[in-house]
Amino acid sequence: MMEEVESRATPVRRAAPNSAPTAVPLSEVGPAVEGRRPTGVGELDRVLGGGFVAGSVSLLSGEPGVGKSTLILQVLMAAAASGRDVLLATAEESAEQVRLRAERLGALPPRLLVVADTVLPDILSVAREVRPDIFVVDSIQTVYDPELESAPGSVSQVREGAGQIVRLAKQEHMTTVLVGHVTKEGVVAGPRVLEHLVDTVLSFEGETDHALRLLRATKNRFGSTGEIGIFEMAEAGLVALADPSGVFLADRRAGAADSVVACVLAGHRPLLVEVQALVTDSSTAIPRRSFSGLDGARVGLLAGLLEKRLRFSFGKRDIYAQAAGGVRLTEPGSDLAIALALVSAETEIPITSTLVAVAEVGLAGELRRVSGLRRRLSEAVRLGFSHAIVPSTVEDSEIPPGVELLRMPDLASALRVSGLPAGTGA
Repeated sequence: MMEEVESRATPVRRAAPNSAPTAVPLSEVGPAVEGRRPTGVGELDRVLGGGFVAGSVSLLSGEPGVGKSTLILQVLMAAAASGRDVLLATAEESAEQVRLRAERLGALPPRLLVVADTVLPDILSVAREVRPDIFVVDSIQTVYDPELESAPGSVSQVREGAGQIVRLAKQEHMTTVLVGHVTKEGVVAGPRVLEHLVDTVLSFEGETDHALRLLRATKNRFGSTGEIGIFEMAEAGLVALADPSGVFLADRRAGAADSVVACVLAGHRPLLVEVQALVTDSSTAIPRRSFSGLDGARVGLLAGLLEKRLRFSFGKRDIYAQAAGGVRLTEPGSDLAIALALVSAETEIPITSTLVAVAEVGLAGELRRVSGLRRRLSEAVRLGFSHAIVPSTVEDSEIPPGVELLRMPDLASALRVSGLPAGTGA
């Protein structure tokens, strides 16, 4: 007997003339059956839109040490406990290390299978034999195909390896998750070159020295990308936050200048977040601009608007602004809160602690309505806020009981009703 290694390269097969595809009316195409399967982790189900879709491939990306392996192990343990077969291919840790983490998180379900290997063909062979309901590769950068000449972790290795895994997932109808590392700049080979191959891209965010973790979907072929999941890293693993707004405002110091509460929407979930600003004289030729959790371009635009329309002077001042608690604000509904915080920091005049600001600010200084106002204000009332600055076009039907609306047409009026000067000439 002689061993014969089969080459992976196969000739391209041309379709027979009678098997050519045909165009059909869209109305005659049958609806897709998603078959969602809850993951057992409520916050992840929220982001995914109800759970994993059978046969889908998801990419879980994030910085090293943020807790991706912990999150995915909790998902696998919950799935195994519910009677599903799951397989974890760990290429970074040994099976013993995975067991230690699992013991810290809870029980050891027998349906959770682990293979510790870095050779991609061997991992795929195990997956074909086991045929699990959920298949996880942690991480895609550390597995490699010996037939490729490039080094493990290179773009060609990562892209080719992911392509083979995606083909297997579609053939066997396995729910598959790839774990990948990125830096803050997203320059590491892996997630950025895989986004077009997968069905869902999940981004796990958080500072390693902070307990808060946020899960977002930047791509989702089966649902919305607007929802976020909020976790807290504890000794026993990741814990879903039942009241994230209360956590964000827990350490807020009432009556402090430069602090305003914004009410934003993260998908369908309202969040109250404290926006803080600091404006000081600059000791350098070019003033500093430092922002954490806020869109720097948006803060700069609002500062320019305050200079142009209301004659505030920020040109030679250092500006620091942040969303307290580690959350990231990107929606326009936080515009008014950021503008009020900048003026409060510049004038050192505090704003009443029972007031929230909910409005987008236009380039002419006008206040514009935002969506989901009733849900936002209901959350503010629940946490004890009694006044809200909103655009003058807000209707009575959008007002929940327990809050007094201060309807203002523009930024200058909003500053006056907050007790702040509406510019140097006011």
